Amino acid sequence: MTIVNRGFADQVVDAARAAGAHGGTVFYARGTGIHELEKFFAISIQPEKEVVLNIVRHEQTQAIIHSIVASAGLKTEGKGLSFALPISNMAGVVHSLEMLEGKQK
Repeated sequence: MTIVNRGFADQVVDAARAAGAHGGTVFYARGTGIHELEKFFAISIQPEKEVVLNIVRHEQTQAIIHSIVASAGLKTEGKGLSFALPISNMAGVVHSLEMLEGKQK
């Protein structure tokens, strides 16, 4: 899972694919942290974010995260935060299920 400033999701998807991911899901969010609130003419503005979800094999995780961080990490304009969560069950993504079970066609 990667969270970046709006407009940088394509960089994340490209970096993940370059490291072996097969795509991703992008959705929009907004930051609510202490450093996220900005003021413009005394009006509070919540910065917009993009969240990219990638489902990958455990063995690919490190390489993909390193690729994403190099492209859109916290020290870049994208200010990305990337982390991994284990998946114990999944339904509805047939090609990903086959890939994770080692049944690639």
